[in-house]
Amino acid sequence: MNSQVLLVECADQPGLVHRITGVLLKHGVNVVGNQEFVERPSARFFMRTEFDGAVAAGQLEAEVRATLPAGASVRLSRLKPKRIVVLASIEHHCLGDILIRHAFGELNAQVLAVLSNHAGLQPLVTKFDLPFHHLSHEALPREAHEAGLLKIIEPLQPDYLVLAKYMRVLTPEFVRRFPARIVNIHHSFLPAFVGARPYQQAFERGVKVIGATAHFVTEKLDEGPIIVQQVIPVDHTHTAHDLTQAGRDVEQMVLARALRLVFEDRVFLCGNRTVIFD
Repeated sequence: MNSQVLLVECADQPGLVHRITGVLLKHGVNVVGNQEFVERPSARFFMRTEFDGAVAAGQLEAEVRATLPAGASVRLSRLKPKRIVVLASIEHHCLGDILIRHAFGELNAQVLAVLSNHAGLQPLVTKFDLPFHHLSHEALPREAHEAGLLKIIEPLQPDYLVLAKYMRVLTPEFVRRFPARIVNIHHSFLPAFVGARPYQQAFERGVKVIGATAHFVTEKLDEGPIIVQQVIPVDHTHTAHDLTQAGRDVEQMVLARALRLVFEDRVFLCGNRTVIFD
């Protein structure tokens, strides 16, 4: 089947679903899934419609847009695999999970390259026959290091960057080059346990749940729109090492789910929040 997805965002008005599906009916396509939502505080309407059938993208988008309020966002996605570049540092768990899912076609993505500020993960990436680039940050200003990253990233023209436990704070200038196109994963202890060894800090405080957060990166560190969060229970029997391992497991699951949602065009931005059609 020739599955495609129509993505619409606009000011809310009565009859929007009827207007949009009327255009699809005119083109003779078969709607196989439809989800819509109105964010009441902003009176914004969001709709994701999956259908089978061949259409001229530009024509369909124009016809749908003509039925909607001024300033509407209308986009047709053919659900092609997204082109991604993965950035990592020294932790292997999230990167390894991405590489395995990529190898078995579970991501709806094409990994173009892996970049790291440490060399230790190169053997892992090489096993999957993917390009690995080591760019050390040692003795370099942040801007100079990022300039080196961009020399590799920009010619690849990725749709998204994925920070798979990339332990470097990106400058606002770098982030602005990829608006809503950088996905990050981190533990959910923030802002309580900041800095090094968060799971040791959590152990010392006797926490009873640990979790992870996947979000879009913005200029405000770790405050971008949240895509997925998940927690799991822990108790007094868990050592700091146990918490660390459990934290890695939940980080893998949360990042994988967030990437699936993003790469299948199921995520809309609404200010600093997300609207997600799962």
